[in-house]
Amino acid sequence: MATGTPAAELRELSDEELVAKVRESKEELFNLRFQMATGQLDNNRRLRVVRHDISRIYTIMRERELGLATGPEGDVA
Repeated sequence: MATGTPAAELRELSDEELVAKVRESKEELFNLRFQMATGQLDNNRRLRVVRHDISRIYTIMRERELGLATGPEGDVA
């Protein structure tokens, strides 16, 4: 159940969608940390999965910034 988003799936998203996804993941991470502090968190593994997802998104954004990879609209033009 606690599986992350595959990098191939994230690479299909546009830059705006990646920004929205990282914002959503950071919000989820905040909520998970809050649950952990209050003793309500059942699945500790989810913390690590969300952190890795955020890192994966930042890596894809950096690849595009450096020109190592193109976004989905880069193939059309």
